[in-house]
Amino acid sequence: MSINNNNPFFGKTVVATGKLINYTRDGIQMKLLELGAKPGSSVSKNTDYLIVGEKAGSKLAKAQQLGVKTLTEQEFEEILAQ
Repeated sequence: MSINNNNPFFGKTVVATGKLINYTRDGIQMKLLELGAKPGSSVSKNTDYLIVGEKAGSKLAKAQQLGVKTLTEQEFEEILAQ
């Protein structure tokens, strides 16, 4: 697996929550690792991005409270396509 370090997620802590359309739980973790990101399981002040799927729940509320940048799955893919 080659790591693409030319993307905005490289070296960042990224958490995914809710039901994603194009990724399974393991699939999004693998994608983040390929990008050189650090997949997280919970939102904290150290989280850089939260990828939000359907029925996001408490992680989304915590991210908003902490000022963590949230992305929809579509926004995440659009950034990768640039």
